[in-house]
Amino acid sequence: MNGSHMKFAILLGDGMADQALPELSGRTPLQAASTGSMDALAARGRLGMATTVPPGFPAGSDVANLSVMGYDPRRYYSGRAPLEAAAMGVPLKDGDIAFRCNLVTVQDGRMADYSAGHISSAEGAEIIRSLRHLVPGERLYPGVSYRHLAVLEDGAKAKCTPPHDITGQPFRKFLPRGPGGEILKDIMDRAAPILASHPVNSRRVSEGKRPANMIWLWGQGPAPSMPRFRQLYGRDGAVISAVDLLKGIGIYAGMEVVDVPGATGTIDTDYEGKVEGACRALHNVDVVYLHVEAPDEAGHAGDLDQKIEAIELFDCRVVGPMVEALEASGHPWRVLLMPDHPTPIPLRTHTAEPVPFLMAGEGIAPDRCRSFDEVAAKDGGFGLVEGFELMGRMLGRHD
Repeated sequence: MNGSHMKFAILLGDGMADQALPELSGRTPLQAASTGSMDALAARGRLGMATTVPPGFPAGSDVANLSVMGYDPRRYYSGRAPLEAAAMGVPLKDGDIAFRCNLVTVQDGRMADYSAGHISSAEGAEIIRSLRHLVPGERLYPGVSYRHLAVLEDGAKAKCTPPHDITGQPFRKFLPRGPGGEILKDIMDRAAPILASHPVNSRRVSEGKRPANMIWLWGQGPAPSMPRFRQLYGRDGAVISAVDLLKGIGIYAGMEVVDVPGATGTIDTDYEGKVEGACRALHNVDVVYLHVEAPDEAGHAGDLDQKIEAIELFDCRVVGPMVEALEASGHPWRVLLMPDHPTPIPLRTHTAEPVPFLMAGEGIAPDRCRSFDEVAAKDGGFGLVEGFELMGRMLGRHD
């Protein structure tokens, strides 16, 4: 990475934003966490708040990351599952509707766990293979951990609920409903007896783990129609993430998708591998989008200690090393640091509130903020902005 060509890094801690919590004496996890690297960057940069989920859109990582990547969801969002289909190499024809197929645990009529105890990818694949015959054309595809994919030609208009939105709640009232809902429910119902006697689940129960005793279909949509990132912004980019959803956005955007073998989507991910992957990518492209899922997973689990730990790991093992690498590169650089959406510990799911962001580097006039968190960012020099406009601002399109 030598020379004078400007380099840009988006560092995204999924779901980092939160609420003021009584158990933290009225602070948020971002305020309570030890975040020396982010705070140092805040002192050099400019903060603000960004609306990443437009009114009327689901508060999910799909909509929010589309925004941060510089695509207005009002124009380009078609659903979550088609983005994941792209990452999994599953082509969608005209009339195809992709669905996310979660392996979940239900217990006593309630959604006990949207991830079936973060079931392993190998176990998930074994289960999904045994259910293929339930889907027309056997278009059921194994993915990562609990996240799998079904492709149907119906159900686009069904009203489906993300399972992580209903943790601990009675699940029956959230089953697919409306046009096409019956078809989805039928597939889910027919899977139940197969799952009940599945050897993978018997083994998990004997090991004290949660069984994948139900599938949950949601997040449906047709293939989106998106312009390439280069068309919109005149630069090439790369995406580094463990999550198929992010890889899928990158594929539709025509960006390079960097595979990091140790990237898991949980707190034990290979942070150093992600930073190395981003630095390597910057030899060939000008923009890297480095995504870390761990704070979001901790938010869904309602685990405050783990959320603070995930934020601190992101700070010291991603933000610090990435800024050091940019400074050592000999290139002028800019960094955009932010979460995509809040995942508040008390709610255990996403919300659509604006999130804090920080922009620092060449040509960014600093404001008076000295820390990176929700409270500091409200006084930031950028004020409140639309999330999808941030990319253009950072790349100098709206300076």
